[in-house]
Amino acid sequence: QVQLVESGGGLVQAGGSLKLSCVASRSILSFNAMSWYRQAPGKQREFVAFTTSAGNTNYADSVKGRFTISRDNAKNTVYLQMNSLKPEDTAVYYCSAFSGGVNSWGQGTQVTVSS
Repeated sequence: QVQLVESGGGLVQAGGSLKLSCVASRSILSFNAMSWYRQAPGKQREFVAFTTSAGNTNYADSVKGRFTISRDNAKNTVYLQMNSLKPEDTAVYYCSAFSGGVNSWGQGTQVTVSS
């Protein structure tokens, strides 16, 4: 198993930026992909972005062009740079590590975007 700890969430005005971090307890190269998901109040958890061990990335249409996922393998850390934030981005953001057909989850970090 792996422990994942997210940080960097907070309160921000619409149009602002935040950078989330996810630190894993072991090498993120041992996972097929690292991902960010989010869950807004009253809604299902949804995919935001992923990065593979080879550095490939993919984004949900709702965040494409605004969010950037990146990784620092030496620090066992994945990041989510969020720019041009909108109130609809308000959610708990979760980091995940995918391997063996299973996602391991962090505890989540709250992002609140005010209008």
